Amino acid sequence: MLGKFDFSPTGRARVVLLTALGTLFCIAVAFAVDCYVHGGWGPTPSNNLVIPLLLAPPFFYYLLSKLRELAIAHRELLALASTDPLTSCLNRRSFQVLVEGYLDHVARHEAMAGALLVLDVDHFKRVNDQFGHDNGDEALKLIATEIKGAIRGVDLVARIGGEEFSVFLPDVDPPGALGIAERIRAAVSAADFRPRDKRYQLAVSIGGATFDRPITFIELYRSADQRLYRAKSSGRNRVILDLSDVPVLPKLVTVTADS
Repeated sequence: MLGKFDFSPTGRARVVLLTALGTLFCIAVAFAVDCYVHGGWGPTPSNNLVIPLLLAPPFFYYLLSKLRELAIAHRELLALASTDPLTSCLNRRSFQVLVEGYLDHVARHEAMAGALLVLDVDHFKRVNDQFGHDNGDEALKLIATEIKGAIRGVDLVARIGGEEFSVFLPDVDPPGALGIAERIRAAVSAADFRPRDKRYQLAVSIGGATFDRPITFIELYRSADQRLYRAKSSGRNRVILDLSDVPVLPKLVTVTADS
């Protein structure tokens, strides 16, 4: 039953529980003081119960409610500082910090593997030019949703600037990374983006770098970015991953838009 209540610093159940405990503590202190002063119960022991019950609950509830509001505000500030406000993905700084922390941790162990993907939306300027920046924002939010739906729960996704995203895949081998990257590409291509009530096909180019040895975030990102450049220069809407260095060529789809 208790599992249904939120006793975290931002939970209201915590306020109620601590208010009750604080009130009980005040009652206990009142009886202890009364016994110390009078050597037993005083002439009006009921006051030891009535007065704390009248004064303590409003005091504790007000004080704890303010602390809860501060905790909520702190959590929201942390979220704003670490996430992209448009897509709710991690921002570049927080993404890099988390990936560097992971790489530093696994560097102390013999077994380590993973991959970093860098994604760029193909011809995104056309969306902004033809449909306006509001629709461009909607496209980015939709792409972020499709990326999140195609990755695993342990993976990290970030918007690292403009129409560019990055995905970190811990504990995955090259075939697994290639499969996830292709799943992302296919999901974005199939996304139902309809500016002005007409479907417009979105597409992403993806470059990826895998690792099975100690490596820095900068090295990993530089390698993935080089593959992204190759993916875009060789036709876009495709995945190029290192090690295999073989592009995954989907059935190319003609992008249509209002003239």
